[in-house]
Amino acid sequence: MAALERRKFLQSSIALSTLPFAGFSAVASPADMAAPVNNRFKISLNAYSFNTPLRSGETSLLQMIEFCAVQGFDAADVTGYYFPGYPEPPSDEYIYQLKRKAHQLGVAISGTGVRNDFTDPDKSIRAKDVVLVKKWIETAAKLGAPVIRIFAGKAVPEKFTWEAVADWMTEDIRTCVEHGKKHGVIIALQNHNDFVKTADQTIDLIKRINSEWFGLVLDTGSFVTNEPYDEIKKTISYAVNWQIKEKLNYKGKSENMDLVKLFRIIKASSYRGFLPIETLSPGDPAVIIPPFLKQVREAMEKVMNT
Repeated sequence: MAALERRKFLQSSIALSTLPFAGFSAVASPADMAAPVNNRFKISLNAYSFNTPLRSGETSLLQMIEFCAVQGFDAADVTGYYFPGYPEPPSDEYIYQLKRKAHQLGVAISGTGVRNDFTDPDKSIRAKDVVLVKKWIETAAKLGAPVIRIFAGKAVPEKFTWEAVADWMTEDIRTCVEHGKKHGVIIALQNHNDFVKTADQTIDLIKRINSEWFGLVLDTGSFVTNEPYDEIKKTISYAVNWQIKEKLNYKGKSENMDLVKLFRIIKASSYRGFLPIETLSPGDPAVIIPPFLKQVREAMEKVMNT
């Protein structure tokens, strides 16, 4: 009887495996994917929140992981430039020490990131940044980080148009995305109010790449040209990771992020997964982060329970 039941199970499994796979596409619209009944959000901490003490050596990524565990974060986003030796990748020994520490403490690695500039007209300079991104893709794979954050670049160079820069940038990013695909790491562009300022520009670049291995780190604090919540709504279907910030800066105004409003937008979307927060307020991050984390949790709970 047990053998018969097992045979039925295997037959049904084989039948399911022949069905078309409804895979996620980074360029899918919200209509293409039904929003899950219960979005599973995991709160992460972006290392930039500890920027000053990490750069001064007052603290380390290992200590930041410990802080995340104490505060109850689900994950940490361990930005590349806080690793020893950056821009070169750290030793495997350091990578695996950090990975082991995070696992011991129950803290996932939600992502990493590098500084690059694909707006430079000099192709040889951009090629060096492509190599940089490739090296850190391999580091991300060793860390078990699903996403690596890149930038578009600082600004449109003189005597060039946005479209011309986007053309050569597309080629550079595509090269990185292909390498990411080989190593199982998603490449994510951050809207950073630099070369990419608006939702439309963000979507333009993402559609040019047109790969499920490329998406958006949705930076809630860096849409400053148009109404930020509308910009977030327009780009949310491309998000593969986040930076949830304390403030919105819009047309010269600075105001607190309406976290309830933000979570309603997120809940209505198809996104689920890591939601890294990033605090930018001056002062001791160990003092600044916990109250903001509490606000994020309260807003999430309020929205998810209604």
